[in-house]
Amino acid sequence: MRLDGIHHVTCITGDAAGNVGYYTGTLGLRLVKKSVNQDDPTVYHLFYADEEGTPGSDITFFEYPGAAPGRAGSGMIHTIVWRVGSEDALDFWRDRVGSVPFTDPEGLQHDLVVASVPDEPLIADHPDIPRELALQGFDGVRAYASDPGANAEFLDALGFVDGETRGDTRGGWIRYESSPGAGVPGAGTVHHVAWASPMDEHESWRQRVIEAAGRPTPIIDRFWFRSMYFREPNGVLFEIATLGPGFAADEDAAHLGEKLILPPGFEHLRAEVEPILTPLPNPRRGRAGTGSRRS
Repeated sequence: MRLDGIHHVTCITGDAAGNVGYYTGTLGLRLVKKSVNQDDPTVYHLFYADEEGTPGSDITFFEYPGAAPGRAGSGMIHTIVWRVGSEDALDFWRDRVGSVPFTDPEGLQHDLVVASVPDEPLIADHPDIPRELALQGFDGVRAYASDPGANAEFLDALGFVDGETRGDTRGGWIRYESSPGAGVPGAGTVHHVAWASPMDEHESWRQRVIEAAGRPTPIIDRFWFRSMYFREPNGVLFEIATLGPGFAADEDAAHLGEKLILPPGFEHLRAEVEPILTPLPNPRRGRAGTGSRRS
């Protein structure tokens, strides 16, 4: 039983409109779900991914309007590493974003590596980004730790080998570096990293975390997937999320992310929360030929 790499990475933004513009425009991802933070329904939860919203490509953001800039520190992920297909793709992104590694407008750091794995490239359609040069999903994440080796036994118990996990469909990794000091949560920081599990193994993973002396939450039904959360010994917040049901469970796959979607258990809050959320445009309105893969 092995985790199928990274399911998603969740971050914090203080500016939902700017966030949508950057991640769908500059980075060329697809907004696949516009919803609310189920632990605080007064704020957005925005999901960007490949064309189908596939786990392994999904970067998500909670919006706390006007949130002050944060700073990564001990027990926090500081860099998200994406795959691209070639050195030409690296050159394309250096031209597009200015350098590699690079930061988003709120200071969240990203890096790119040329993929050397058999995993399917997870690509979103964008008119200005040729498919062969597009982002292909996550490779791994880098984190700060006060004692980078303190969690080795814990990660071993979860099936990581030298910080890497590879399941039936994908792989992913986490690397630790010595901490520069305490971090400050805020805009431009990572909230947590989620690792992927098949649905039928999820309860077994919870038991394995407990046996490794972790303290997982109960399993929470997020409707599009099921989740549990726990901190590893260096303090990084982990989630294990299921591979399904998926974002098309309540939306036409051709129209993902176009309107505010609330899970059934939150629909009764629509009249209360919708008026206080930042108005957001549909980033694909007026774009011809979206919603399907190009050859």
